[in-house]
Amino acid sequence: MRPATTSATSTRNDYADRAFSDALETGLKHFYARDFKSAEADFQKSLTIVPDNTFALSFLNAAAAQQEGELEILTNVEEDAATGAPKNYLDHVKLGFTYLFDSTAGRDRTQDAREELNAAVALDATAAPAHVGLGILRYDDRSANRAKVEFLAALRADPNNVLAREYLGQIYQTDLRDPARGLRYEIDVPNLVPGYADIFFHIGSILSDLKEPAAAIGYLQRGIALDSGHVGEAGQHGYTLIARIDIEQNRLPDAEKMLDLAIEDDVDAIYARTLLAKIKNGDYHAATPGP
Repeated sequence: MRPATTSATSTRNDYADRAFSDALETGLKHFYARDFKSAEADFQKSLTIVPDNTFALSFLNAAAAQQEGELEILTNVEEDAATGAPKNYLDHVKLGFTYLFDSTAGRDRTQDAREELNAAVALDATAAPAHVGLGILRYDDRSANRAKVEFLAALRADPNNVLAREYLGQIYQTDLRDPARGLRYEIDVPNLVPGYADIFFHIGSILSDLKEPAAAIGYLQRGIALDSGHVGEAGQHGYTLIARIDIEQNRLPDAEKMLDLAIEDDVDAIYARTLLAKIKNGDYHAATPGP
């Protein structure tokens, strides 16, 4: 089992560990197919190999949150562990991430999450995981610059941290209006986690902003294919984003096909119907074709 923390000067790549990556990829397949029970077991397995990988921690909690009572069980176990070993960095991180997802499940455990992650930083200010969690909290608070500081601190310790790279990409794309720089953070993530559907959606979105429609559609289609159960952003919003790109390129029949698929699969259907109605009304008839 790999140590829970690494020094700031070490170079780590969790995804080079075949056993870890295999368990993670299997978990992602189960997760996106809505087999959350199997996914949870897969992510647990991956964490026995790399206990402090924040991507696996996040998906473990996401899978638990999709099953009635599972997140509560996980919370109770981790609260007992953190109480019994108050100087254990990893126990505070794990509980902090679980509180993050407990908040999204209908409770407000944000302050609890912040306390646990700050306790972890007090124990080891150089390790990546707690900075990632705090960055997510700052991002959710719409404090982009403070979130960026946390994610950059995480990358100093773990240059391949998937969540830090993903969030920095979104911050640069949306908040700092620098999609090209955002793309530099995200573009290699599929090489680390090729089964992560949402990263293909984010890269496709950035490429759309950069006026690279063909490349954008390619990434979006890959994300949709991976997200067979329409669980994440790729499966929920990929169809309509492709349709918007097609509209911008004056490929209205192609856009209509994508919107029909969104309605058929009941994903982003309200927006899809709105776009489809505008096409039928001729609102986009004068769109200028791209190169």
